[in-house]
Order: sequence, then C-alpha cells, then structure tokens
Amino acid sequence: MNLKKISHKLTVCKVSDISDIDISADFYFIGRTDEEVSLVCKTEDTPLNTIERDDDWRGICIQGVLDFSLIGILAKISGILAEHQIGIFAVSTYNTDYILVKEENFEWALNVLISEGYTIV
Repeated sequence: MNLKKISHKLTVCKVSDISDIDISADFYFIGRTDEEVSLVCKTEDTPLNTIERDDDWRGICIQGVLDFSLIGILAKISGILAEHQIGIFAVSTYNTDYILVKEENFEWALNVLISEGYTIV
C-alpha cells in the first residue's frame, strides 16, 4: 500500500466560531459536534482566535480512494505505530484516511511503516 507524505506542517486546534476559519485555504479539515469545532490546517493558516491549539504535526495520507467495504486499513497502520509508541491523530475523509504524527516522530514513523512493507511516495 502506498502512503503519501504531506509536505506542510499542520496544527490541530479548537475554534470558538467556524467563521474564524479561512475556508478558501487549500488544505483543512473541520469537525463540528455539539461540544466543539475542531480544525486541522496548515500551521500558517491557523486562525488567530483559537481556544486551544497544538502545533508541530506532520501528515501521511493513504494513497487512492478507499472503498467503504475495506476493513482495518487505518487500524493496521495505527496498530503498527502504537507498537512503536508513536501517537497519532487520525482524520478520515470520504475518499481516504490521514494519519498525523508529531514532527519529532515523523521520520521514525515513516521508517517503521517502510519496514512493515508500506511504500512512501
């Protein structure tokens, strides 16, 4: 399976108002529940008025469109990284999954996944 490195640094944050988010940016994920509005975005696109934020994330994307009938892809990757004590923040879209790891663990995570047979592009 091919995994693609996301080239930019990412921030995970909570915002008080969805209107603070620049929806013209080219890369972001918004999650809204009855308790919060969460945002993953390029660090340089992080709104000024965040409630909480955590910088220094890097991302890996599972290449291609994943059919909903496929089972365990994210679980397998997250399990491999967990075995090596590498924490993740996962985001799923309609097409695929993104795995975020802290910058200090990024190269290590890539090497672990390569050693388990994944190809990094």
